[in-house]
Amino acid sequence: MRILVHASAFNSLTQRITVELAHQGHRTAVSLDLGGGPRGDAELREAIRRHRPELIVAPMLTSAVPEDVWSRHVCLIVHPGPPGDRGPSSLDWALSEGRRSWGVTVLQAVGEMDAGDIWAAEAFDIPEHADGGGIAKSDLYRNELADAASAAVLRAVERYASGAYRPRPAPLGTVLPGTVRPYFRQERRRIDWRGEGTDAVARKLRTADSSPGLLDELGGREYYLHGGQPEDELRGEPGTLLATRDGAVCRATVDGAVWLTAARPRRTPGGPPTAKAPAATVLAAAGLLRGVPEVGVRLRPHHKRQTWATVRYAEHGSVGLLRFSYPGGAMSTGDCRRLLSAYRYACSRPTRVLVLGAHRDVFSHGIHLGAIEAAPDPARESWANINAMDDLVEAILTTDDKLTVAALGGNAAAGGLMLALAADEVWVRAGAVLNPHYRLMGLHGSEYWTYTLPRRVGPEQALRLTTEALPLGPERALELGLVDRVLRCTPERVPDHVAELAETLAADARLPRRLAAKRGALRRAQGRRPLAWYRAEELALMHRNFYGPDDEYHQLRRAFLHKVRPGATPERLRRIVA
Repeated sequence: MRILVHASAFNSLTQRITVELAHQGHRTAVSLDLGGGPRGDAELREAIRRHRPELIVAPMLTSAVPEDVWSRHVCLIVHPGPPGDRGPSSLDWALSEGRRSWGVTVLQAVGEMDAGDIWAAEAFDIPEHADGGGIAKSDLYRNELADAASAAVLRAVERYASGAYRPRPAPLGTVLPGTVRPYFRQERRRIDWRGEGTDAVARKLRTADSSPGLLDELGGREYYLHGGQPEDELRGEPGTLLATRDGAVCRATVDGAVWLTAARPRRTPGGPPTAKAPAATVLAAAGLLRGVPEVGVRLRPHHKRQTWATVRYAEHGSVGLLRFSYPGGAMSTGDCRRLLSAYRYACSRPTRVLVLGAHRDVFSHGIHLGAIEAAPDPARESWANINAMDDLVEAILTTDDKLTVAALGGNAAAGGLMLALAADEVWVRAGAVLNPHYRLMGLHGSEYWTYTLPRRVGPEQALRLTTEALPLGPERALELGLVDRVLRCTPERVPDHVAELAETLAADARLPRRLAAKRGALRRAQGRRPLAWYRAEELALMHRNFYGPDDEYHQLRRAFLHKVRPGATPERLRRIVA
């Protein structure tokens, strides 16, 4: 069918639904809602005129579909709640109440929000993290909820295409009888640092992640805070800042402490827009971290702690698992350097297979745009960040005594995906969204992609992927040779499933021959054109992006961080995507 995907943003869920519909053989195009009102409605009407869709699917929509559209076209709305749930903050309510299961409903647009007939619904479990405080909303949205939404949308589309299915009326408020639950306001998120325990504080922070953040006051100014990882050792006067680590700040509660990973100053009336950045960077700039110590955490193979750590290392027999996770997948200069140090430590261990990632949720999105924006000299920080990424990628590419595996439990994009391509094998969980391009940020890109991407997919396909700047699903990526294995498991199972597969790989009698072949291939490649050549060529163009008179990258970075809506749906999305 011809399907128009209409959404308020081309976010991870919208991208996933679009690529999965295309993979099912449907001809899809995208229309972005530009903030509601006459302009947004006109954009939708023009998209309908242009594409003549047989069906409209709205995976993520914050404004109502106009009556002249829903009365003439079947519009399927994805609501992040079970049948009967209504209102704009479904996930926030579910997480704040500590629910262990939730759902997604695909319903038909009508005049009243979330009140149309139901075409499909899918339930999902909400995992409870072992450290307490619940799962972060953004993590749940990208994973369990996205899995359920995908299943429900594909079922609804199949039912519509059959022509035989009749949707059922929506129940009247089975979650909260007789009412539509209101927007989850900041008043409900407020933390009483002198009265609430660690679990309660962590749950409030994680419920607000990554949007809108939790509004709180520090040093006489309000900040939107993010994070929520409990701490098992540090203690202090409730509300005080105790320590920093890897860009995060530890803050005391009445019975322990939690880590704040990011912060954004609240915009003052008439003031410039503000952007989210590492909490330590933001609070240090305000003078709030004077006397607050930086504390480390040791990287040991079998040491478990309840604390904030972006990198953890474990061993299973002959397998080393270097697990890393960064908020939103953004890797700052310091993150890259610390991961490189951890990688070198992992390489020193007596293992045969070294796995990178193996964590649920986002693998990496590359350089940290928020940290760059917050730096005194963004161009200089951009240059430092990309060189630190390149150092890490080079170390992986030149590892010749172990088989390396990049295990993507979730989405990856730009330099983060190219980081994965440095490994010998790339495994990705079904449902992840991959974006192998840099163009949308006005960058040429580095991370040795001009070496790794063409050798996987060929030069023509590499050019197409990087210039068209469209997302890929794992199945298509497997067909192209971009990845080597699709992991068909739940998000919670990713770490264990990857460890099991890696142990099988390490026990394979053919592994020594593979390593010998790897060393020979690297020598031959270096003989034809040294890795240093690729790096120099890429960085010459990146230097121009960062320091050149055309500051498109800086403009696009700010627009991205400040969530500036485009003036129209980008042309790359408006055409039919087969």
